[in-house]
Parts: sequence; C-alpha cells; structure tokens
Amino acid sequence: MLKRTKSCLIVLAFLALAADESQAWRPRSQVVTPADMKMGSLLLRSDVDRGYVEAPTVETKVRIRVTGLVGRTRVVQLFRNPSEEWVEGVYVFPLPERAAVDTMRMKVGERVIEGQIQEKTQARRTYEKAKREGKKASLLEQERPNIFTVSLAHIGPLEEVRIELEYQEEVRYEAGRFDLRFPMAVGPRYIPGIPAKTETVSFTGTGWAQPTRIVTDADRITPPVLPPNSRRENPVELDIELHLGMPLVSVESSSHAVKVEHQVAFGYHVTLREGAVPADRDFTLSWAPDVGAAPRAALFNESVDGDNYVLLMLMPPSDGQKTARLPRETIFVIDTSGSMNGTSIEQARGALLHALDKLQPDDTFNVIQFNSSTSKLNHQPVPATAAAVERARSYVRGLAAGGGTEMMSALTAAFGQRSPPEIHRVRQIIFITDGSVGNEAQLFEHIQAHLGERRLFTVGIGSAPNGHFMTRAAKFGRGTFTYVGTAAEVSIKMEELFEKIESPVLSHIELDFEDPTAEVWPRNVPDLYEGEPIVVAAKVRGAASGLDVRGRRGEEPWGVGFQLRGGQTQSGVARLWARRKIADLIDTMTVAKEVSERAAARTAIVEVALQHHLVSRFTSLVAVDVTPSAPSGTMAMTKAVPTALPAGWSYQHVVGTLPQGATAAELLMLLGFLALTAGLLIFWSGDESCKEKPSVFSSSP
Repeated sequence: MLKRTKSCLIVLAFLALAADESQAWRPRSQVVTPADMKMGSLLLRSDVDRGYVEAPTVETKVRIRVTGLVGRTRVVQLFRNPSEEWVEGVYVFPLPERAAVDTMRMKVGERVIEGQIQEKTQARRTYEKAKREGKKASLLEQERPNIFTVSLAHIGPLEEVRIELEYQEEVRYEAGRFDLRFPMAVGPRYIPGIPAKTETVSFTGTGWAQPTRIVTDADRITPPVLPPNSRRENPVELDIELHLGMPLVSVESSSHAVKVEHQVAFGYHVTLREGAVPADRDFTLSWAPDVGAAPRAALFNESVDGDNYVLLMLMPPSDGQKTARLPRETIFVIDTSGSMNGTSIEQARGALLHALDKLQPDDTFNVIQFNSSTSKLNHQPVPATAAAVERARSYVRGLAAGGGTEMMSALTAAFGQRSPPEIHRVRQIIFITDGSVGNEAQLFEHIQAHLGERRLFTVGIGSAPNGHFMTRAAKFGRGTFTYVGTAAEVSIKMEELFEKIESPVLSHIELDFEDPTAEVWPRNVPDLYEGEPIVVAAKVRGAASGLDVRGRRGEEPWGVGFQLRGGQTQSGVARLWARRKIADLIDTMTVAKEVSERAAARTAIVEVALQHHLVSRFTSLVAVDVTPSAPSGTMAMTKAVPTALPAGWSYQHVVGTLPQGATAAELLMLLGFLALTAGLLIFWSGDESCKEKPSVFSSSP
C-alpha cells in the first residue's frame, strides 16, 4: 500500500513540476470577467472578498512648450476612484525615452505636496511607510527609460486626486524637419524565459506577466489591457506651443487631426481637433522651417551652481556630391509576431517591399522573419538578381502575423549571415519591428557583442512602437532609427532611410573642447548620415570655450571650429546634460563584464540623478501628505489602472497569445519533464491506487 501511495505521489510531483515550468508561455490571468463586464467596465476582485470593485480611472492633460531644440512638458493625471472602497491606484504609462523627469506634485483638494527625489529603495520605503500610516502618498518610478509607474496610496471612496509630472527633452531635428513624439500607449510586451522563483526575485508589480529569469521585472511593465469596446479609454488632451523664432513652411501631425493657429513672432499653437482622444496611439508632430531659415547650428546654455552647461546642435555641411555606391550585403529582418497583426504587418510588408526595390544587381540580400520561431528565405545571402528579388517580393506578400516575439533568435540568425568573400561589401541589417519585448538589456548586450563591422538600422512600425528599444538598438548597432507611424508614411520614410544609407558617412568623429575638463555626453559621437546633426551636451568651465569638431567624410578629412559664445539661455539644459550622462552610464552597465564596473556606473547614476533631481533607473520621486486621510486600520486594495491596446493591434492575437515565451533550452527541459512523467504513468498504469482518480490526460470530465 505504501509503495502504491508513493508511486502516485511521485507522479503528481512530476506533474506539478511540469505544470509550473509550463507557465513559461501561458499568460498570467489578468482579471476575472463576470457578466457585468458586458457593461464595458473593468471589474477587479476585492482583496477582502467583498465581490468585485471597479478599477480606478485616469484622465490626462498634456501641455508642451517648445523653444528651439528644447521642449518642456507638463503631464496632469486625474485619478478617480469609482468604488466605495479605499484603493491604491497603480498606473503604468509611457513617456519619451529621452525625457528628463524632474518634478512631481500631488494635489488633494487644495493641498499641494511636492515630490522629493530619493534613491529608489529608500523612496519605496518612504511610500510604504506612509501607506501603512493611512497617509496619501504618490510614488513615481522608472521601469524603462520610456515606461514609468505612478502608485497612489489611499484614494478614498469616489475621490479624485491629481498628479502633475514635468520633464525636459530635446526635440529631434533631421533632414530639414523637427519631430516631436508623445507616447500614449504601452503595448503588451513579449516576456521570454521561464518564471523566476519567489526566493530569487520579488513580486512587486500588478502586471499580467510573472517575472522570469530573463525579465526580472516583467510584472511591472505589463499593465492590464482594456478589452475591445470598453467604455474606458484613458482620454488625453494635448496643448502645444511652438516658440521657434523662425518662419515655418508646415506644421502637421501624421497621427491625429490637429488645429494649428499662427501666433505673433513665429509662434504656433497646436491642439487636437477632436479634443480629448483615447490613449491608444503615439502623438506625432513635425514642423519644417523655411529653407533659408533652416538651422546650421544652434546653441543653448544654462548656468547652475557655478557650472556652465551647453546644448549644441551642428549640421555638417553638405557639398551635394556623392561618392560611388559600394556593393552591399543587406539582411532584412521582419517581425511577424502577434503584436504586428492588423495594420502593423501591412506597414511592415510595405516597408520591406519598398526596401527590396532599392537593391542593385551587385548587392546580395536575404529576408528573415520571426515570431515564436525564426525562418529564412535563403540559407545565406544571394545575389539581387531580378528573379531572386521577385521571389522575395512574393515571399513578403505572403507573410502573416501571429505568435510570440522571440527576437534573440532573429538577431542571431541575422548576425550569422555572410555573403561570398570575393568582393568587399558594406554590411547592413534592416530590422523592421514594433519592438514589443521586455528583454531589451539582453538584446542590447547581444548586439554589442556580435555586430562586428555591420550597421543595424531599426524601423519602428505601428501606432505605439517601443521607442527605447528602437533607439538604443540602433545606437548600439551604429545605425539609425526610422519611425513609420502610418501606411501613408511608408514610402516617404523608407526613401529617406535609403537616402541616408547610400550617402557618404561622417565617421570617426572627435570633439576637442578648449576646456580640457569639459564633460561631454555622449562620450562617443556615433557615425552620422546625410541630414543628421551632431548634438552634444557639455559641462564646461568659464563663460566661453572653443570647440573643434573633426571627422572623415568618405575618405576625406572634415573639420569645423565653433565658439560656445552667445546662444540662448534656456532653463533645463543642465538636466538634459544629466539625462544624457545617465543614458550613457546605463549603456556602460549593459555591456560591462565586471561587477565592479557595473557597480561604479550605478553609483555615478544615483549621484547625478540626486544632484539634478531626476527620476532614473535607481532614483524615484515620492510625495507624502503629512495628515492621515484613511480611517485607522484601513488596508487599501491595490488596483491597476488598465491601459488601451495600441490602435491597429488585434486583441485576440496579442492578449490571447503574446505574454510569455520559453527559450529552446527551457522547452527541452520541459519536454524532458513531460516525457519522464508520461513514462512513469505508463510504468504505473497497473497501479490500482493510481486508478482511483481520473488521469490528468483523460478526456473524461
């Protein structure tokens, strides 16, 4: 009898272990959806078993003021608690990946509580202590450079609380056009790896994904997603002022209908024509100066605590001549995962078809697609003959989206491609994706380690691509990032990309400041392509300092001198410098091999973030009301504010299949467990005690 009992226990133990490991690709349940869900509200189960309560809602008002190259943004989030319970609201939302977030205020009635910057762990302790004491408190944490979480403790029954955030950012200028993007949606991220054990990682988030061994904060970057046709939409209002000091030939948005009003002195006021809009796509705005007014250089400066900070943009001169085009090896990688279903895959196919048209007979190429697995059109790159290109076009037109986003295998396949070595080729990878992954750091490290002499160009697709991944992957890949927001932009943006790629590169760039103690970020200026400016932030001594910029244009030396005199005094330049320094130090941590090097970078990040009052990976803003507001002993229920699925995404293809994936090694481990379990079941099939309960493999109810 004991033997039979032990047999069943062993079988059940193996089944439990296999079930635990199999969570690697199964979504963690988001919410229970009772019949009331048909009313269009998101209902969450009460932590104290009092039925269901409605999740907090949020409305957002955004005001952006742009002066030259610098934008200052205020984001006001109005939280409402529609339930009769005391709740803690948790809202995961995006901001621009280059945002220097420096201010948070919590407004409760007439009271205004200013947020204070603290080291991240200390800020969390401050917040949790206030929550235990029944005090209202807010906590702003950075999960990624473009994903932030606001936690708001003790929102009373039917109460409203306002959170105000402010940040500084640089406006991008390229190819004669300024571009501003305000992200509104956090697309569901694909989370690779098997769940991490509770003894090795803390579960602190409210997301649908469990932390894994690869993405240890998966529960913090995967907010719940609103179902289709929900009444909730997290409405956003936008108000933008442009103070540019130059005449413009156009101000337009490719993402939303806007109303543009011309003000005095080259000022412009931009609002959304429809008023408040759902937070389901990124807002984009571009403006082009008159050709005669296009900047060749721009200088902004600020003095803080005796230190002088400058932000410099310098356009390399164009002589209008192009060197002979070299043969190229171009590897096209296209994302066909579930998040690309709908309009995104249409845009991606269009972008790739346009790219294939740019191939020349002396080029070689290949096409790689990836979702849960990776496949190649050809084993290795092939000459771009008319027949080979037409075969590729037919292949691309047949691509469909579905499955997970195993990006690592696609990068590995792309780096493994090699044309025959009979002639020298410029080697390029064009990576077309929405970047909806959670393991960015792992991918950056892989790019850094395996890039070699290649250049990696990222093409962001869809209404809400992961700008952090796209930008930094291109930076590590010594290429550029191109954003294609709509189908109408595909041909224009891809044409601009190939104009860049085929133009002479300004490479080996060096900056020589007159001040030998100048601290310049980025430390290493990347290669530049036609129409791209050099943009650097520096801390220098003295009121004036000279700068020499040197590089190579094709095979010829190039250089220019510049005096850091005059320019426009602009508040926030110091924080933009600090933000750039933090970004560079994060990159150092990503590729560092030594623990001591990573620790030194972390210490430097905390130091500069605290000095400049910035939210970073290791610092947070926390605000605490001094007066308790919740009744003594109240335990506020933690409720996540759901986010809208990005426009054009398919709910069924993403929410139903996306969440998590396992690596090949982990799948083999799981299959081994399942095989061993099946063998044990067969071996003990004659054990009468095991037959007393229906088998888990039985089809019987």
